[in-house]
Amino acid sequence: MDISSTALSRLGEVPRTPHLRELFSTDPERAERYVVTAGDLRIDFSKQRIDDVIFSALVEAARTGGVEERRDAMFAGEHINVTEDRAVMHVALRAPRNVEMIVDGADVVPDVHAVLDQMGVFAERVRADERIAHVVNIGIGGSDLGPAMASRALAAFGHERMRFSFVSNVDGADIASVLAGSDPAATLFIVASKTFGTIETLTNARTARAWLVEELGEEAVSDHFVAVSTNAERVAEFGINTDNMFGFWDWVGGRYSVDSAIGLSLMIAIGPIGFREFLDGFRVIDEHFLSAPLAENAPVILAMLGIWNANVLGFDTKAVLPYAQELARFPAYLQQLDMESNGKSVKLDGSLVDVKTGPIVWGEPGTNGQHAFYQLIHQGTRIVPVDFIGFATPHNELRYHQDLLVANLIAQSEALAFGRKSLPGEPYRNFEGNRPNTVILADELTPSVLGQLIALYEHVVHVQGTMWGIDSYDQWGVELGKELANKVTPELTGEPTPDAHDPSTNALIAWYRTHRK
Repeated sequence: MDISSTALSRLGEVPRTPHLRELFSTDPERAERYVVTAGDLRIDFSKQRIDDVIFSALVEAARTGGVEERRDAMFAGEHINVTEDRAVMHVALRAPRNVEMIVDGADVVPDVHAVLDQMGVFAERVRADERIAHVVNIGIGGSDLGPAMASRALAAFGHERMRFSFVSNVDGADIASVLAGSDPAATLFIVASKTFGTIETLTNARTARAWLVEELGEEAVSDHFVAVSTNAERVAEFGINTDNMFGFWDWVGGRYSVDSAIGLSLMIAIGPIGFREFLDGFRVIDEHFLSAPLAENAPVILAMLGIWNANVLGFDTKAVLPYAQELARFPAYLQQLDMESNGKSVKLDGSLVDVKTGPIVWGEPGTNGQHAFYQLIHQGTRIVPVDFIGFATPHNELRYHQDLLVANLIAQSEALAFGRKSLPGEPYRNFEGNRPNTVILADELTPSVLGQLIALYEHVVHVQGTMWGIDSYDQWGVELGKELANKVTPELTGEPTPDAHDPSTNALIAWYRTHRK
């Protein structure tokens, strides 16, 4: 048994707690003791089903499970992505110029800042160009979710003249709806694909290119398309000037790349200064993760609470519920970050995982969710741990709306934890409570605070991957479906190859061929 498995197995021996009502009645000071501050984030985990004995056991499990060692290895540029033999160095993307971060014997920080400087010059040029009114980012996965989520979250800091669209789905309805409302002469396309070979992204990019050429001619491509890629040859073949190609590195995973050149659309939206504030927010949490003792370390605490909920208490999902409409895409962003990173069943040493990994992450902004799925999380048979996220100051003048919004957040946290006993004869009105939740608050959703939130969850994922003994930085699980799709695609319009598939797949192909118009 490896170190992480041993540490996890010991947690199963720790006594469980009574109801949260009893925990608070016997220890009201837990409301102050179980709060940690990281940067601008106030994180209240007092409504988690733990006591001091459990908390100490979780901290000790993190220590004996190698969390500090693997954290330090990541920041040192070691190849902790073992299945791809790569360093994991997204933390270098937000390092100040005077910090040295080594990957394979070379300091990567100067290269990072060279790209940031190139992005900054380009972003300022676009922001000043009165002809450009629409920026369209074409990508998928990490090349879409990060900038799409962040641009929406920081719309209050965005450029007054320009609007921003994000195309990811190969479904033609996605690109068609964006192009339908666009003026070719006023549109800039950013094609984000590391290899410039991602089929969904290139399909959408070629459609956008044909639309542009039809209106403005072939020579307009170099003026209206730029690339975030490392494949200069394919970029040039597409017709993009490689001077307008922004690169990144194989030590940056897609779902960890919003603070790289993948965030070019975000930099155009909020400006280079705002983007620097965004990066500085990441760095605040990076430094906290590196330096705070385990018992005061926000990512470690949240990660170990997740371990406790998933592996000891048996809660399979986690809801992230931002009480901020600007963070509408944040749960989807965290789905990829967490589920693509830790949805693994094989350990670093090649053996099978013997515990559940990677909670099912989902969510919706409050108060919308209260009129949708809160019924289940309050009275359903499944217990769903919740992270609530809220802010004191809105980006609008409707102060009463914000008061009502935050009141709902606080009330939902209270109701989940303590519930309510029903009157005799009314069992359907009983709220059991004892449903764990954490509340994360900040003064305002700024570029820095958004960076802090993202980095917080990045490091939570890292700690949990360490405890489960898995590689959080590969994603082999997405490969098979892609390979099979490439085989099926020509069969939908050409000759089918029934010997290559099972009967069900053959029937699906035959149905589509019959009904295709």
